[in-house]
Amino acid sequence: MELTAVLTPAEEGGYIALNPETGTTTQGETVEEALANLREATTLYLDVFPLSRTGHPLVTMFDVPAHA
Repeated sequence: MELTAVLTPAEEGGYIALNPETGTTTQGETVEEALANLREATTLYLDVFPLSRTGHPLVTMFDVPAHA
């Protein structure tokens, strides 16, 4: 099953990893570690809460005004 991973740099270093289809979130020091941790967390989640929907979320970007 192919799922989405969103990685964001963490303030303290490393990455925060999110799977929007399940809401599982984890972290890792490297992209590879964050993805491996997300894969494990999502697998454990899906063992208890199987996905009933198909398709991927729409992931996009948008701008907001900068505050001075």
